[in-house]
Amino acid sequence: MSADVNGVIHDIGYQRYTGTRLGRPYVVRSLYGESLRAAFGLGRGAKAKIFPWIVIGIMMLVAVVIVAIAAQTGGMEMPYLDFPQSMSLLIVLFGAVVGPELVSRDLRSGVLALYFSRPLTRADYPLAKLAALVTALWLILAGPQLLMFLGAAFSVDTFGDVWPELGRFAKGLGGSAVYALIYGSLSLLVASLAGRRAIAAAIIVAAFLITTPIFGVLVELASEDEPMGQLAGLVSPLTLAMGTAGWLFDTFEEIGPYGPVYALTALGFVLACAGLLLLRYRRVAR
Repeated sequence: MSADVNGVIHDIGYQRYTGTRLGRPYVVRSLYGESLRAAFGLGRGAKAKIFPWIVIGIMMLVAVVIVAIAAQTGGMEMPYLDFPQSMSLLIVLFGAVVGPELVSRDLRSGVLALYFSRPLTRADYPLAKLAALVTALWLILAGPQLLMFLGAAFSVDTFGDVWPELGRFAKGLGGSAVYALIYGSLSLLVASLAGRRAIAAAIIVAAFLITTPIFGVLVELASEDEPMGQLAGLVSPLTLAMGTAGWLFDTFEEIGPYGPVYALTALGFVLACAGLLLLRYRRVAR
């Protein structure tokens, strides 16, 4: 076969990209922002918005009831630090639904190879997703607490009384951050191990609730050994968050002198979950 020496190169209008290359930081920020929007169903269909906004509505309703009771009784301190623990079941359910929504779909559809073909690294992806979930959990707690603070601020007798209330509100936000970190890190780690969202959600709920009976048994056995009861909260993420937040931002007598133990355990727990999450994404999509 002879080569066609009369071939013609046609100009089809291809142009090289001459704009600004935004690079890796922009990709990470975009992934974080889109993941945070996805946590609340923003930019998606009505079905994706139902559960997150039902949870937000219930929490806001509880905050309204607390404000109304405080206005009627007069002088009642807003339970900022107690609010996350009271809403712990809703937080677990939120993490169980949103965590798989953020990562399980990508795992199942096999698009991670496309993500990693860009400047995005294997560490950037899970850390951006983790940051988005932790932020979402913190926001659903901070919103009702802000409503409680506004209700308290407008019901005080003098302007000077607002400052102590602001300090309690700030402690409540700090406590919510502890809950968000512990709940979010475990939820996303479990979700990253399952490609099906329903299965991942069930495992996440089980991971939180299965340790609660162990905590109850240890507390019951603590009559002869008081330190056992004070350290029993370390076995469950639910009570670990409560003990750590209570010690960091308020006096929490139930754990005695073991507040630093709770704080170090919580820090190690979050770092271990983040490390396992990074290890998971080193191996996936290869």
